[in-house]
Amino acid sequence: MRLLRRTVPLDDRLTALAEAAQAARGRLPDHVVERARTVAERAGERRGLSVEHTVVALAGATGGGKSSLFNLLTGARLAEVGVTRPTTATARAAVWDGAGAGPLLDWLGVAHRHEIAGEPSGLVLLDLPDHDSIEVSHRLEADRLVELVDLLVWVVDPQKYADAVLHERYLRRLARHGDVTLVVLNQVDRLAPSAVERCLADLRRLLDADGLSQAPVLGVSARTGAGVAELRAALVDRVARRRSWAARLAADAATAAAALARASSGSGSGASDDLDAELPPDGGRIERLEKPLTAALMDAAGVPTVVEAVTRAHRHRSIVATGWPVTRWARRLRPDPLRRLGLADGRRTDGAAEREFTAALREAGRPRVERAGPDDSGGAVREGAAPRRSSLPGASAVQRSRTDTAIRNLAHAAADGLPEEWAAAVRRAARSHARELPDRLDRAVAVAAAPFGRRPRWWEPAGTLQWLLMVAAVAGALWLAGLFALDYLRLPEPPVPTLGELPWPTVLLVGGGLAGAPLALLFRVAAWLGGRRRGRKALRALRASVAETGRELVVVPVWEEVGRYRRFADAVRNASG
Repeated sequence: MRLLRRTVPLDDRLTALAEAAQAARGRLPDHVVERARTVAERAGERRGLSVEHTVVALAGATGGGKSSLFNLLTGARLAEVGVTRPTTATARAAVWDGAGAGPLLDWLGVAHRHEIAGEPSGLVLLDLPDHDSIEVSHRLEADRLVELVDLLVWVVDPQKYADAVLHERYLRRLARHGDVTLVVLNQVDRLAPSAVERCLADLRRLLDADGLSQAPVLGVSARTGAGVAELRAALVDRVARRRSWAARLAADAATAAAALARASSGSGSGASDDLDAELPPDGGRIERLEKPLTAALMDAAGVPTVVEAVTRAHRHRSIVATGWPVTRWARRLRPDPLRRLGLADGRRTDGAAEREFTAALREAGRPRVERAGPDDSGGAVREGAAPRRSSLPGASAVQRSRTDTAIRNLAHAAADGLPEEWAAAVRRAARSHARELPDRLDRAVAVAAAPFGRRPRWWEPAGTLQWLLMVAAVAGALWLAGLFALDYLRLPEPPVPTLGELPWPTVLLVGGGLAGAPLALLFRVAAWLGGRRRGRKALRALRASVAETGRELVVVPVWEEVGRYRRFADAVRNASG
């Protein structure tokens, strides 16, 4: 319960109403949103016209005596008064001090204008067509002007003051317009004094039931002039204040805001404070639900398979690059795990794939940026570089079901406490990128896995060392073979250098042959440990990349929708004043 309520300036209220209408577009019924937008636009137009004039409209049913009162207040016979079935076809305006009122009357669309000398200066009095006329055009004209004027004077008679059409179609809908509404019971001269009091009391009761407890009720007689002085005094007082136009706009804004709140909450109360009861979603709870979402997306994107492939590919490539040259050819016959998944080198693509991925990034609003990749060499890779489409298998039915469940749980958590209209919008936002999610996940995995296909720097010197040992062994074998051939042919042997007691050919053959195999085994242990470490790093990078994709395609749209509702609720409260 609010003990203090900040008074919102009129300009801010109208701006808030326009913002609320904009936020509600596509979420609430079109006619409610359009009504709020129209009110905001119309208010802006009215503020731009003369605020020194107050437009007062005499409205009512056929035979109520509007035209007679109009003539009496203006002191001239400006409106025709019928005898059998009096009716007003078009609106007429009487303007006291008409200087500057022309644009205002043009905006109102009133062609019949009469200038009246004297006081009250700034009064524009309209005689409206009958709201119950048998002519549809008359009723439409009356309804149009009822929406535009600053002050409404409803003229009723003792026979029809309780008419259901008047109360349900007009007065009840103007419940927030009590400050700019007067109700005049005309023809009191036809009633006994006691009956007049009873009629006025009953009319007061009906107005209170309509929500117009602040609207004054006056009893007048256009035929005898009784009560007309009080009516004139009330109009002079309102005109002198020069604030009826602002009160009307404020009431219109409050009514439109209440309609938005009513449409949002699905209640019939129309109170904007109903929005205060809607609790904002628990941000911590949503963040906790991001973890199951990321886990489900990782499973659907084949992250465990990629991590295993990164680990095995590192070991495979390490053996190919640093293994014993005599046996490494056999390793080359085995398929490369990353190449089998289409992730052998995600940075090399043809121009078509590059352009395709760039367009996808641009459509998603993601810029191409440079950042350091999580590779062993510390080199930089482009985050926005287009990877080839991987050969990972598509998500299974179970994986898709897990993903759908995680998205649904997150959407329900975000929509918890919101009105159903907005909760449905949040759920739609969560699924808004469902079609592109598999493709974007595949690209996210390819981008994150690309750096892990790189060769560590130590592989090249290690491979070179293995080849040097191999060359030494071959050289030693050839040297010994030459010496054997010379001995076999009984030719003189050249001098053979020695290392200690061992001849160099033997040292080269034995040393190169025996050192290569243990060194290859040592490098294999290093490859196994490196593959394990690279797999862990790949898992972290893939988790971050998949989480970012899930956040961009699921979480961000959900939070944008929740933020839209918060802006809407704040704007409705401000528009209500």
